[in-house]
Amino acid sequence: MNDTEHHIQEQLNIGPNDAGQRVDLFLTHRYPEYSRATWQQWIKQGHVKINGHDTKSKTLLKGFEILDIDVTLEQAVDDQPEAMDLDIRYQDDHLLVLNKPAGLVVHPGSGNPSGTLLNGLLALNEAQAMLPRAGIVHRLDKDTSGLMVVAKTLECQNRLIELLKTHDVERQYLCVVKGQIKQAGTVDANISRHKTQRIKMAVNFDGKRAVSHYEPLEIFDHFTCVQVKLETGRTHQIRVHMHHLGHPLVGDPLYGNPNRVDPKVDDELKQVVREFPRQALHAQQLSFQHPITDADILVTAEQPDDLCHLLSELEFLELKNEDFDEMEVEYCE
Repeated sequence: MNDTEHHIQEQLNIGPNDAGQRVDLFLTHRYPEYSRATWQQWIKQGHVKINGHDTKSKTLLKGFEILDIDVTLEQAVDDQPEAMDLDIRYQDDHLLVLNKPAGLVVHPGSGNPSGTLLNGLLALNEAQAMLPRAGIVHRLDKDTSGLMVVAKTLECQNRLIELLKTHDVERQYLCVVKGQIKQAGTVDANISRHKTQRIKMAVNFDGKRAVSHYEPLEIFDHFTCVQVKLETGRTHQIRVHMHHLGHPLVGDPLYGNPNRVDPKVDDELKQVVREFPRQALHAQQLSFQHPITDADILVTAEQPDDLCHLLSELEFLELKNEDFDEMEVEYCE
């Protein structure tokens, strides 16, 4: 990255059609990649001048002024780049979609100062360091596999965040839960931090609204393979909602005891289920309208090997439900 990419230096002649606009709004419209709050901060710091003088965000343009901008962009993250083999399923000049493996932490934090997806993104493209959270706009739990979208420019990042807020990014997951779910349905149950166990989330009346739409893909004797589409994106949402329904995810250490298996389960399968190393959850599809080009984006990711093995064992040892005999569900390629 060269120095010009770290610096905004421009002189603008304000025309009569711009008269009456606040300075901060004018700049936000001209440079949509930077938020209004960012421009307000830069104006306050004296990086924007009108006719050579400092100004305020609320100043109204009169027309025919000369507006000078001189901003040095600061690096948004100071974590170290670490080369890693990222499975990128789609990318262009504005964003990328990657398939995150289970076990990879998204952000550095307590206990995980390095070796995270963010570190890998910094190694992939040093320009990601100029973006908040290196362009990451949503996350997956460490032991959840699947698709994530990452911005490559600040404008795209801001617009992706808005798409997520307005529920215009369709996220489809596949999970394996304990027990039989025989009908499709919706969970509309607020989620917030657990009152006493702070590492957990829970369904609480005073939490934030959370909506999950679920549909059984294949029903086994003691387990169900379920497709879930998120309308909202709360922390641990699918794990919490499935637990709320009385069907915790296989392998989930927080919301269901991984060792607790129906005693009627075949001994061989019982061992497979107990040894499954993580929550059986995979983000298999992302679809949205590209925030810059307006193109329709649809990206899918096949099941990882561990989930393929679990589903194969379930099919081999437990598929006896007559209602689903004619269903053809392909999990692995």
